[in-house]
Amino acid sequence: MDNHYTLYTDGGARGNPGPAATGAVVLDGQGKEQGHFSTYLGIATNNQAEYQALILGLGRLQKLINDEHKLGDISVTVLMDSELIVCQLKGEYRVKNTELKPLFAKVEELSKKFGRVTFKHIPREQNTRADALVNKTLDREAK
Repeated sequence: MDNHYTLYTDGGARGNPGPAATGAVVLDGQGKEQGHFSTYLGIATNNQAEYQALILGLGRLQKLINDEHKLGDISVTVLMDSELIVCQLKGEYRVKNTELKPLFAKVEELSKKFGRVTFKHIPREQNTRADALVNKTLDREAK
């Protein structure tokens, strides 16, 4: 089993707030896709959707590994196009929004189960797969 995974996540809302969805893609250490996931959130803000995508992705990755004892040996690189969320998770910005604080706490809780989680901001053009999952879900669910 690989000890390193890459997790691409994206969340989006049409309107802010508006109909929102998440997308997450898990790749193993060789870059092979191990799973992709999306959920419709109902009405949410873009930032809430970004956090929910991260929660979805980390939770599903834990289920893919399916052995809590091995989680401590796993490193995860999270790639997302929300600079705000990445900076908050790296401790560079404070989480001031009261609605984001519990989502931030949930991400921290999930992250602690892994050996190491690194958060990196990437341009939107490098996050097309997760973004496509968001838009496909919104097209299907947001009527």
